[in-house]
Amino acid sequence: MGCALARASRHHAEVHASATSPPRAPGPRPPLDPEGARALARAANARAAILVEGWSDQAAIEALARRRGRDLAAEGVVVVPIGGATNVERFVRALGPHGLGLELAGLCDIAELRHVGRALERAGIGEGHASASAADHGFFACEADLEDELIRALGTVAVERVLDAEGELASFRRFQEQPAQRGRELHAQLRRFLGTRAGRKVRYGALLIDALDLARVPRVLELVLAHVSG
Repeated sequence: MGCALARASRHHAEVHASATSPPRAPGPRPPLDPEGARALARAANARAAILVEGWSDQAAIEALARRRGRDLAAEGVVVVPIGGATNVERFVRALGPHGLGLELAGLCDIAELRHVGRALERAGIGEGHASASAADHGFFACEADLEDELIRALGTVAVERVLDAEGELASFRRFQEQPAQRGRELHAQLRRFLGTRAGRKVRYGALLIDALDLARVPRVLELVLAHVSG
């Protein structure tokens, strides 16, 4: 429990800092476990939690909240990376109506949506309501994944500009010359490049949100934030 609380306290400090200042460039971090998530929520005096698959999703949601003028920490909302959609049931049990009683929302990839819906039902959300969808309970899916959504919203040319500003355009050009990447569409190459390193994936989760025209924010991100608007 002590280790879980320590991890949660560090995470809470990062969440609180992100509400008031630009985030540090994040790197790979171990995922939270359900007990760590409970400790985080208690430390933050949270009323709601957004469950996301990984740290890049967390970075994007927190960046969008900042751009929308929202202070998630002050609102009592925590964004919890759960280490993949296969873990959603454990976190819903820990944080949801049969756990801490927090209002929940979530973000997943479209391929995981059916699994998430079944996990919510097993965890006691939506029992007896066969026609209810995951979205009815605040869980929304990206068309493919977060990177796909952000690249489509921003456009490939603008994504390359972000890479250039970060000093990574030359690295991307070398990546494009790899045999496995030759002949692939630019969108697919960018999506793969952003996902090749955990730290890069997390960093660009926030950077691409910061580069977006707010009129072009992927709807799925707006929906998940709106669900916990209080």
